[in-house]
Amino acid sequence: MTQFAQFTRRTRSIVSRTAKHAALAGVLLASAVTAMAQADSPIGTWQTIDDSTGQPKALVQISQDGDGALDGKVIKGLGANDQPDRRCSACTDARKDQLILGMTIIHDMKKEGDGWDGGNILDPENGKVYKCKMHLEDGGQKLVVRGYIGVSLLGRSQIWIRQQ
Repeated sequence: MTQFAQFTRRTRSIVSRTAKHAALAGVLLASAVTAMAQADSPIGTWQTIDDSTGQPKALVQISQDGDGALDGKVIKGLGANDQPDRRCSACTDARKDQLILGMTIIHDMKKEGDGWDGGNILDPENGKVYKCKMHLEDGGQKLVVRGYIGVSLLGRSQIWIRQQ
């Protein structure tokens, strides 16, 4: 093999390795940017934790609507006796007797300071709709969701865990 052929082969090998490293660096950078964006926003999937029992209850998908407000929908029940055909029989609004699976339980949350406020949350267990506020903790891995009546002091909080 000539010196030129050996040089060309080594150069191609170096270029190939450099391209692979650049592609890997790009993937890692994109992942880091996504993770940082996730840490600043509750958009994503959350495991709800029952504040009374400490047990997982459901998976809720939080998304942003066209106006920038956040809504949350039940995408999976996690309770031991949770049934996919379970309905909100205690609801008193348009969700009365609707399936809980796929139901929007968080509505119209808007960014306010370090948290989100101004919307409401439905408790499908008792059918009641509460005012709601929420904020992120633990680097965006926990979401503190507070449902209340009137003022925030008259309510209860749950800590939800981000799912990957």
